[in-house]
Amino acid sequence: MAARFLKLEDVQEVLNISSQQAYSLVRSGDLPAIQVGGRGIWRVEASELEAYIQRQYDAAKAKATEDA
Repeated sequence: MAARFLKLEDVQEVLNISSQQAYSLVRSGDLPAIQVGGRGIWRVEASELEAYIQRQYDAAKAKATEDA
């Protein structure tokens, strides 16, 4: 069974971005996440990551058609 929640390190790997960029996506609200445990470690639901990726594709497509 695939993990429901991903660590920010997993998000970094999937998106091929830095830890600062992943943290910024979460803090800005662009990538919904929750804080878990006493230390408040961030976790991103896998479905939210997929939805974020789809939104990025949609935005790129809209920009491409706008520029054409």
